[in-house]
Amino acid sequence: MVPFAGWEMPVEYTGIIDEHLAVRTRAGLFDVSHMGQVEIAGRDALRTVQALACNDAARLQVGQAQYSALLTEQGTFIDDILVYRLASSHFLLVVNAAHAARDVAWLLEQAPRFGEAAIVDSSARYALLALQGPAAMEVLQPLTGVPLGEVATYAFAHGEVAGARAMISRTGYSGEDGFEVFVPPASAAGVWQAMLDAGREADVRPCGLGARDTLRLEAAMRLCGQDMDETTTPLEAGLGWIVGWSKESFVGHEPLRAERERGAARRLVGFEMVDAGIARHGHTVSVGGVAGVVTSGTYAPYLKKAIGFTYVPASAAAPGTELEVDIRGRRARARVVPLPFYKRAR
Repeated sequence: MVPFAGWEMPVEYTGIIDEHLAVRTRAGLFDVSHMGQVEIAGRDALRTVQALACNDAARLQVGQAQYSALLTEQGTFIDDILVYRLASSHFLLVVNAAHAARDVAWLLEQAPRFGEAAIVDSSARYALLALQGPAAMEVLQPLTGVPLGEVATYAFAHGEVAGARAMISRTGYSGEDGFEVFVPPASAAGVWQAMLDAGREADVRPCGLGARDTLRLEAAMRLCGQDMDETTTPLEAGLGWIVGWSKESFVGHEPLRAERERGAARRLVGFEMVDAGIARHGHTVSVGGVAGVVTSGTYAPYLKKAIGFTYVPASAAAPGTELEVDIRGRRARARVVPLPFYKRAR
């Protein structure tokens, strides 16, 4: 167990590699109740979300979710978020635990500019359990009357899970199919145990922060605060697709549109090691005399290779470009590869 954003969090249960492979081949269960939840509701809720989050929330039907971000006036990241449309004028934002207090303060400060909408930190109302992997649906279905096969990716439904009131979202942070289940905190332990019991035949494993990190990197999912922050734009991070370019305006839109016009000067790339060694967060990377750092790096258990992210000049972002990583004083060769590193079979 380790302290994380004010929580005590498990790094591993049976081992990071074991848990990682369980999610890739069967299913794994994560307690991600540390994530923050913020609700925005009222007459001008949509207008407020449209102004404060960069993606186009007007495209969401009730019962759908989208990946988005809160940006500074300079078009850089405050946090990456998921936006759920609970009703026509009621939205739920799921934010990162490490940034939750700052996100709520920023939302409360900004929202009055855009009309009448209540901003409520509702994190204490939700526990969040994530069942991820190819067996997730068959494990979860006996515990709920919600027909899970009818819940599309980035959609959600309301019902019960193991007798507890729940919102079931077909989302995740592993690169696999799966579900994130919002339940009242008082029900969380019972629902957790019911999921593990239902998953015994499929050999479902409880999973910790270690496997969550290796899985998301293997699937090329960014970690806010590490792979992008207040010095990074969505275009630099390779996330231009989460920007609602057709919207008239949103916080940070002007510098972002200008950057899109001229092209980002640097880009986040994925690399794999050519020489022996594992690149870790903070290791120095050089390409063509330009130095950078590894933002995320690990050994990918399913792919059986060492991989990572780094920022390079746009001219050096093409797959095949050679990099050098300083691994504890030793220069090791790496090369840029296409993203994602891993993509599940459909």
